[in-house]
Amino acid sequence: MTDDELIARILYRDGSLLIVDKPAGIPVHAGFGGGETLDQHFPALQFGLPNPPQLGHRLDKDTSGCLALGRHRRAIRELGEIFAGQKAQKTYLAVVLGQLPDDEGRVDAPLAKVSHEKRSWWMKVDPAGQASVTDYRVVARGERLTVVDLMPRTGRTHQLRVHMAYLGCPIVGDGVYGGDAARAVDRSLHLHARELELPYYRKKPPILARAPVPPHMLRLLGRLGAVDGEGALLHLAPVATPVVGEAAT
Repeated sequence: MTDDELIARILYRDGSLLIVDKPAGIPVHAGFGGGETLDQHFPALQFGLPNPPQLGHRLDKDTSGCLALGRHRRAIRELGEIFAGQKAQKTYLAVVLGQLPDDEGRVDAPLAKVSHEKRSWWMKVDPAGQASVTDYRVVARGERLTVVDLMPRTGRTHQLRVHMAYLGCPIVGDGVYGGDAARAVDRSLHLHARELELPYYRKKPPILARAPVPPHMLRLLGRLGAVDGEGALLHLAPVATPVVGEAAT
C-alpha cells in the first residue's frame, strides 16, 4: 500500500479524528511476523498537525473496514474511553458457513485465551472467561452459506470469529476457528467492519462512517443476492458517501 492509496481510503476527517477503510491483509501495527503495517503510513495522514494520528482501536490483520484514529493526544485518549466503555456502535458484514437458527439473535458466550507452545494462542468459549456478547441479523441465505450483520456488544479478541464458530457457522476463510471447511470456500476472511458510529462530540450527532464492500467479498455476496451490480448492499437504504468532517485541518 502507498501513502496515497491510504489517503484515498479516508471515510471521515476533522480536526480530531480520522476514520479510514482498512484493507484486508495488512496488520494495523507491528507484530511477531514483521512486514508492512498500516501505522507505517500514518505520517501521511498528519495534514499539518505536528504528529501522526494513532489508533483508537484495533482490527485484525485479515479484517477490512472502518478504523478510527485520533489526531492528537486528547482525541486518542477520548477514543480509547469510547471503545473501552463500549459506546461505539460497530456493524460487521460476514459470510458464514451453514444456516443460523434465526433471522436475528444474540450470542452470549464468555471467552478466554488459550495458550499452547506449538500453536501460540487462540480464544475459546469458557464459562469462566470474560463476558462476550454479539448480536446478529441475517442479510441473505443460500443453500450452504449465510450473509449476516454482526454487532459486537463487547470488544473481545476474535469475538466475532469465535462466536460464529460456536454457533456452528464459522466465517468463510477462517482456518483457525473454522478449519479446512471454512478455507475451502475461499481462503480470504469474509469479515468487514462496514459501519462505525462514534458518539464523540457532546453537542453534535454521532459520527457515522460506512466502508464499501471490499473486492474479495463481492463474488460470494453477489452469488447470495446481497449486493447489486455495482457492489452496493441491497439491504441498506442509500446514503451519501463518503462521510466528510467539518474541518480538514
